Amino acid sequence: MTKIGIIGGSGYVGGELLRLLLLHPHVEVTMVTSRQNVDEYIFNIHPNLRGLTQLRFVQQDISAIQNNCDIIFTATPHGSSVNLIPELLAAGLKVIDMSADFRLKNPIDYETYYGWKHANPEILNEAVYGLPELHRAEIKNAKLVACPGCMATSTILGLAPIIKAGLVDTNKITVDLKVGSSGGGSKPTSASHHPERFSGVRPYQVTKHRHIAEIEQELSAISEQPVKIGFTPHAVNMVRGILSTIYTYYKQFLTNKDLWKTLRSMYENEPFIRLVKYQKGSYQLPDPKINTGTNFCDIGFEIDEHTNRLIMFSAIDNMCKGASGQGVQCLNLLIGIDETTGLKSTGFHPM
Repeated sequence: MTKIGIIGGSGYVGGELLRLLLLHPHVEVTMVTSRQNVDEYIFNIHPNLRGLTQLRFVQQDISAIQNNCDIIFTATPHGSSVNLIPELLAAGLKVIDMSADFRLKNPIDYETYYGWKHANPEILNEAVYGLPELHRAEIKNAKLVACPGCMATSTILGLAPIIKAGLVDTNKITVDLKVGSSGGGSKPTSASHHPERFSGVRPYQVTKHRHIAEIEQELSAISEQPVKIGFTPHAVNMVRGILSTIYTYYKQFLTNKDLWKTLRSMYENEPFIRLVKYQKGSYQLPDPKINTGTNFCDIGFEIDEHTNRLIMFSAIDNMCKGASGQGVQCLNLLIGIDETTGLKSTGFHPM
């Protein structure tokens, strides 16, 4: 059994990690830290875990973590793990970071998009971007995995095949993204307060959103030339889920057959990618509702000949494939087992 610790386990990402890891057949959760909930039973904070664990939250202590864990998940707020992770690595631990602190390769991007100077830029190139569909081989041998943002995951997976194939203009890409309230974390703000959010569709951070940096970083690497995107998220009235509607302009005329061939060439053997474009039923294109609680990313498309647009659709559960499920997928790769272990579940219907 691989011994797992979670630093910052009282938030939504920590709770989702626990939901998946407590039932995982090859790991044992040995420690979960929380500064605000020390000695509290985990199931009092995450009530869905009642009957699954008697663990209590503990104080963060590097020596105790080193003695009791093989791999650590850091599920702390952005900016909180930047100085912690070097200590964990020095202690000989492997780390899967759920925050943004090591996702970006260019330290200047942290000043531009996050507003702070990176304290340990020398580690950025050691971190592997934790998107298995793009970096599976590197993840297997990583000491530090930096898991992507939820919105970045949905967008990158929707765009990667057509960028790789060179089908679209890489300077004319617009992402219109809808995201559920859990993406804002477990601590409410005036904007996430239920009466303010309910029944609304609210654009926010309509330019210069922080996820742009990692999206452009990964897509530019695929394209081998700079990729620019326009990116605007909207807060919508659901708890879980992301739908990315991505507008691109094709370089030359495309058919449905061309797109199917392109998508299958990259994703045909991917265990968590489903291609969704049907002629019948209520769910002919991706809908995040169907992915709730799963690690799937559903990808579909439409060709708009009137405006020479290729419209991509990408749907995920932001808490699972957009965060903790992806972290567990990376964990499976790190310990050398089938990457779907502990993640094989269907969504709910109806819900």
